Amino acid sequence: MKISLIQTSLTWEDPQANRANFERLINSIGQTDLILLPEMFATGFTMKPQAVAETMDGETIAWMKEMAAAKDCAITGSLVIEENGRYYNRLVFVFPGGDIQTYDKRHLFTLAGEDKAYTAGTEKLIVEYKGWKICPLVCYDLRFPVFARNVEQYDLLLYVANWPSPRVFAWDTLLKARAIENMCYVAGLNRIGHDENGHAYPGHSQVLDCLGGIITDASGNEGVFTAVLDKESLLETRKKFGFLNDRDSFTLRD
Repeated sequence: MKISLIQTSLTWEDPQANRANFERLINSIGQTDLILLPEMFATGFTMKPQAVAETMDGETIAWMKEMAAAKDCAITGSLVIEENGRYYNRLVFVFPGGDIQTYDKRHLFTLAGEDKAYTAGTEKLIVEYKGWKICPLVCYDLRFPVFARNVEQYDLLLYVANWPSPRVFAWDTLLKARAIENMCYVAGLNRIGHDENGHAYPGHSQVLDCLGGIITDASGNEGVFTAVLDKESLLETRKKFGFLNDRDSFTLRD
């Protein structure tokens, strides 16, 4: 599977400008199977959802469907969604044919007050796409290994993020930890630039193999970064070491 991570800056609370920038970058991509967009890619990490929220029938979802169809690939990223009077930081996975699966961010970033502005999700999502099992998560979820634990035999773990510069060491370290402990590929996509609150974002988007080795590292550069994942190699490594066979059983409770 070929995956393409788009690492770029975001224009604050301006979906039209952000869609235009991402469309420019998407149009530069050749053949790929999956395109990753960052957390709240249409607006930046805003705590004012009432000002920017869209619905599942809104312009940004329609745009994602158009891009997925045009590139004949899947596209995923999170955006602010209003539903039944509540706001969600919702990851949307759009298939090439237009079908959609969603995941609402479970671990809301209390340090920024995200838990006061948004409603947390409760359900883990496993996407089946082109013979791969994919587990997509969002930013702060990275700090909580129990929810991410690979009990479903997924092959690829995704994190889309707005992860700030002061804690980039944690980002780099935890991405490796999630790959190693879950014996899966991990792709972490972060933004770059500054937001309206003065927070800086360092990028450091990367793709890791199931032993924590770096396949692709975007550092702090803007652009599209593509990696090719080999499922046969993944399965051979799992069979050789068998670490997942020795994992603990547990029950997750709210």
